[in-house]
Amino acid sequence: MKDDFNKELDMTPLAETWECSTHQDGPSMIASGEFAGNSLAQLIKEHPEFLGTHPKTEDGLPILVKLIDAKQNLSVQVHPDDAYANRYENGQMGKSELWYVLDADPGAAVIYGLCHDVSERKLRQSIIDGSIEKYLQKIPVKKDDLFYIPAGTVHAIGAGVLIAEIQESSNLTYRLYDYDRVDRNGHKRELHIDKVLQVANLGRSIEPRQPLRVLKYRRGCACEFLCRCEYFEVYRMMINTECCRDFVEYRSDETSFRVLLCMDGCGSVQMMDGDFLPFFKGDCIFFPANSMSVKIHGKAQFLEVCA
Repeated sequence: MKDDFNKELDMTPLAETWECSTHQDGPSMIASGEFAGNSLAQLIKEHPEFLGTHPKTEDGLPILVKLIDAKQNLSVQVHPDDAYANRYENGQMGKSELWYVLDADPGAAVIYGLCHDVSERKLRQSIIDGSIEKYLQKIPVKKDDLFYIPAGTVHAIGAGVLIAEIQESSNLTYRLYDYDRVDRNGHKRELHIDKVLQVANLGRSIEPRQPLRVLKYRRGCACEFLCRCEYFEVYRMMINTECCRDFVEYRSDETSFRVLLCMDGCGSVQMMDGDFLPFFKGDCIFFPANSMSVKIHGKAQFLEVCA
C-alpha cells in the first residue's frame, strides 16, 4: 500500500484502505476541489442528487471501494444478504462483493465456496475441531483475475494477493475460521458460528471461470465490461493520450454517480473552468451524477464503478 500506492498512513501493517466510502466505520474525506476537507458522507447528505436516480440508501453511497493487500492468509468469512442483515443487524445492508486481482505472487490462491455439499452439523463440527480446510475450495489466481462473490458465499483472500474490492456499503462479516491464530495476548479472534450457519451457502460451489472480456476502443481510450449485479456495475478503463495528444471526454449521466479508482499510471483531469486535477496510482475520483463533461489526459488504468 505504501510503496506502490503511496498511502501515507501511520499503520503497520497496512493491509486495507477504504478508498470511496460513506460508511460510518470509515467515511472518505474529499481531498481537492470545491468541497475539499469535507467528508463525502456529509456532501452527499447535503446533495442527494449526486447519487442519481437509482434507489437511495440512508448511508449515502450504496457501494464501498477498497484496496486489500494480503501478506498472509486472511480469515475465512461469509457475509449475510440484505434480507438477513435488515432483519437481524438493525436494518443494515448485506454484502455482495467483487474482487479484481491487481497482483498475485506465484502460487497464490483464494478460497471461493465449498468443495462439496456439507450439512450444518458437519460444518459446525469442522469449525470447532479445526478440520474445516478440507471443505474449502481453493482457486489459483493471477493478475487481472475477477471474482464476483454473492452474499452467503464462503470466501477468503490468500497470502500474496493484492485486490481492489467493490462491494455493498456494509461492514458485516461473520468469521468461521482464522487458522487458529492468536494475538499478542494469546487470544484467538472471535468466530461467529451460529450466524455463519444461518447465512452460508452449504452447497458445493461451482469453480468460477474467468469471463470473456472484450475491449472496446475509441481514440485515446479502451474499455471493457467486468461485472453487473443488482448493486453495482464495474468496468476497466485504460487511457493513453500520449500518442494521439487528444483528451478523453468523460462524464456521468443522470442515473448514477461514477467512481474511478486509478490502478496504474497517472495523468490529469481538466475541468470546464480550465483547472487541472492531477491523479496518480491509488487515487480515487468521484463524479456526481449528471456531472459536466471533463477531459482526461495521461496514461493510466482505472476501475470504473457506478450503481
